[in-house]
Amino acid sequence: MSATPPEPVPAGVPTPQPAVNTRQQLYRDMSPLNLTPLWEVLHALVPPQPATPCAAALWRYDEVRPFLMRAGEAITAEEAVRRVLILENPALRGQSAVTQSLYAGLQLILPGEVAPSHRHTQSALRFIVEGAGAYTAVDGERTTMRPGDFIITPSWTWHDHGNDASEPVVWLDGLDIPMIRFLDAGFAQNDTRKSQTVTRAEGTSLARYGHNMAPVRGDAPYGLTSPIFSYPYERSREALHQLERDAPIDAWDGVKLRYINPATGGSPMPTMATFMQRLPAGFDGKPWRQTDGAVYSVVEGHGEVLVQHGEQTRRFTFGPRDHFVIPSWHTASFRSATGCVLFSYSDRPVHQALGIHQEERLS
Repeated sequence: MSATPPEPVPAGVPTPQPAVNTRQQLYRDMSPLNLTPLWEVLHALVPPQPATPCAAALWRYDEVRPFLMRAGEAITAEEAVRRVLILENPALRGQSAVTQSLYAGLQLILPGEVAPSHRHTQSALRFIVEGAGAYTAVDGERTTMRPGDFIITPSWTWHDHGNDASEPVVWLDGLDIPMIRFLDAGFAQNDTRKSQTVTRAEGTSLARYGHNMAPVRGDAPYGLTSPIFSYPYERSREALHQLERDAPIDAWDGVKLRYINPATGGSPMPTMATFMQRLPAGFDGKPWRQTDGAVYSVVEGHGEVLVQHGEQTRRFTFGPRDHFVIPSWHTASFRSATGCVLFSYSDRPVHQALGIHQEERLS
């Protein structure tokens, strides 16, 4: 006759002390074999909703810029390879990360400088914040930088930056460094040349792929990354203002467009999506939240964003060239009395590829 199994202990009822002692001894005995009990960490590993350690944060450009200029006096672009001040998430200090999967930094290049040629497996975007006339070169083609332009450095492509103008130029660097680090898949290589040889006229990639047309052969020169590596702001701005004038305004986003890879219709980079949006004057947006954390750069105008997470509420007022981050599953809403334009990027393509992306548009 088999013994009757013991009744399960109801939730909230203290575990008898002998059982606690038995478990603790079990944990001690198996630890040398690198074993640990799942039941002690299950709720942290599989939480009921995203539980990011990241915090919402704002970097005011007027406060950051003096440190960029001091960096320009302290080290040359050639010495630094890339003279960048990292925008570190306040909850991830020391990790060179703005979210757990994304990196953000502000790069300065002074007149006459060259940031030497190199390449790496990390995908990179440049969003021009201040100054005009500098350039970036990708695999033999240069593009001139102007405020509001979005420029791509595809994974494992040679690239260098230079400034032939008479003023400092600053841009936002966005990379998937933490993501590549997590996957242990990072490679980098320095070029033997300071600047790569220019082999194609400026605008060649835009002419080939930027007019709803593509070459008969060779549609994917950079694999999953867009064959256009420079998206001028003047085109983006024109599209936003026309839609503001002629189309319905979204109650959550205002007028928001995503940049695309013209060869696929997907995101410009396999790991990062990029967006430009216009909040019309008087906009009072409804709240939303999404699983992809996003980094924002203010292009024009002023506004504010209300960010809520658990019991914490943060309100950031922002102006031109300010930057802020809204982490995963933080509820946010935008307002703008005078109207503004925002550029943003996130890790949405990875969420979508894994089938885990979620978004809620709240009322």
